[in-house]
Amino acid sequence: MKKIYFLVIIALLSIQITDAQFFKDAKKLLNSKTKGLTEKDAADGIKEALVNGTGESVKVVSVLNGYWGNPEIKIPFPSEAKEMESKLRAIGMAKKVDEFNESMNRAAEKAASEAKPIFIAAIKGMTVRDAINIVKGADNAATMYLKNTTSPELIGKFQPIIKTSLDNVNATRYWSDLITIYNKIPLVKRMNPNLPEYVTQRAIDGLFIMIAKEEIKIRKDPMARTSELLKKVFGN
Repeated sequence: MKKIYFLVIIALLSIQITDAQFFKDAKKLLNSKTKGLTEKDAADGIKEALVNGTGESVKVVSVLNGYWGNPEIKIPFPSEAKEMESKLRAIGMAKKVDEFNESMNRAAEKAASEAKPIFIAAIKGMTVRDAINIVKGADNAATMYLKNTTSPELIGKFQPIIKTSLDNVNATRYWSDLITIYNKIPLVKRMNPNLPEYVTQRAIDGLFIMIAKEEIKIRKDPMARTSELLKKVFGN
């Protein structure tokens, strides 16, 4: 029973509530309605929260303009090629640059839906101890858990899809044209960054930004706790 009390208090602290609200919610969680809260409840609650959060995030980014229409995660021209972008715009290639930028984001949108089963597998494999550490952790603890456990698999799954998508949405052709034109400019340093690798990493980074936002919402917004289990674990 001591473990249960400890877990409840940690869960309440993790959503950063005031002292007065803390005691109010602690009493509520320990009343007759929720006195059966167990470590398994906590683990199941975290898993449900993660399934909801990752599902919503994947849904948001895997539609038209999921990346391209969101300034927070929009994939820009490769940073190591910023000088290239400036010079191309200066010689009248702005339209081509813009088309290329859009095509990278379209490729990311096409690949993003592949993330969902990877996240689900990682969530199912989570232990009770993992879940309790997440409850006790920072506002992005669940996001960081997923990032650490799924990134290699996400890269492996995303990159071939993004490479195909880059071809399908003409990004590869746009990039080849831009590289060819740029490398003909006198005195410039020739370059050709790995485009599929760059878009893959930026697509994954953007996805985790959205997951982190969903995690904070579930931790702090009672309206985001859409089931009795989430209310039981995180408080009503």
